[in-house]
Amino acid sequence: MLLSLAVSLTLGAPPAAAAAPAASAPAKQLKVLAWPGYLERGATDKAYDWVTPFEKATGCQVQVETAATSDEMFEKMKKPGFDLVTASGDASVRLIRAKRVRPIDLARVKSWSLVDPRFASGDWHTVGDQHYGVPYQWGPNVLMYDTRVFKTPPTSWSVLFTEQKLPDGKSNAGRVQAYDGPIAVADAALFLMKTKPELGIKSPYELSAAQYKAVLALLAAQRKLVQSYWHDTTKQVEDFKKGAFVASSGWGYQVNALKAEKQPIESTVPAEGATGWADTTMLAVDATNVACAYEWMNWSLRPEVQAAVSEWFGSLPVTTEGCKGEAPNKTDFCKVNGSGLFDRIAFWRTPDLHCATQKECAPYALWEKDYAAVKASKP
Repeated sequence: MLLSLAVSLTLGAPPAAAAAPAASAPAKQLKVLAWPGYLERGATDKAYDWVTPFEKATGCQVQVETAATSDEMFEKMKKPGFDLVTASGDASVRLIRAKRVRPIDLARVKSWSLVDPRFASGDWHTVGDQHYGVPYQWGPNVLMYDTRVFKTPPTSWSVLFTEQKLPDGKSNAGRVQAYDGPIAVADAALFLMKTKPELGIKSPYELSAAQYKAVLALLAAQRKLVQSYWHDTTKQVEDFKKGAFVASSGWGYQVNALKAEKQPIESTVPAEGATGWADTTMLAVDATNVACAYEWMNWSLRPEVQAAVSEWFGSLPVTTEGCKGEAPNKTDFCKVNGSGLFDRIAFWRTPDLHCATQKECAPYALWEKDYAAVKASKP
């Protein structure tokens, strides 16, 4: 099926219904808004190409536009132009409420039975009995660190939140980064939930006025340590290569990219656990190529595709068979990327005024305003 791409994914023959159309048939365009690295066609590494085989099998030509944060993704989805979006949990519910995505017809997702039950009805893409998308990938927000400074993995997120001497005897001030997005408030909330149980935080996404005040105080203290906030994965990779930072929150994507260049970088999930993301391929309310959109959602759940995305991005499959798929470099990608961390992850979701753990919680609009103020303050 892969023709000349035999060095890439070893995909089985597509079902007859997905056979490529006649050469004279007009091209069918599918426009996808995605995280960087989520839809690869071998431009960076020829071994990682799960888009070209899809195009050959279905006749659907894929156009990809990327977004660096969930907020950027949400803003771009306010206008027509996309058929699909790979949204994280802190954007998916907002997209549903804003009516920018539509429910999917599970009868058209023939691969739905492959979905891991832990993700099949996630509250970040399910309302009542309606599903607003197909799970795509998941993973933790890891603590990246420079192995020249940390000879052993740091055991706490405190290296990003409290001033201290690092193992090289120098302060962490000006040498660490934090994520450039309001959802990073949850990182501070998770840290306090584990280290200051007297605050009574039950969920890092459900904060009372008093809890929220304590979280903001921690973020204000962190601002004195943080030289810059990251959202551009490519720039963060370059910053670490230059030695500008020695620790930061990050994703497996940046860790893999740095390791591929033989950089002294490792990652860990500290004792407090981590926030994380479970991403969903969602159908835009004004999608113009619905048939190709369903073709892609089915394709994305194939074990070999799940395996390739996971190995490339540093993420994890959302299917029960995904970890059994063979990735291009034949690594044990599920073990490497933390498949056993599921129970230690507080998955991203949109904070709401109405919450389960108390009467009222700080809503996302407040997170946006206050996190922007923290970043704008002088360190």
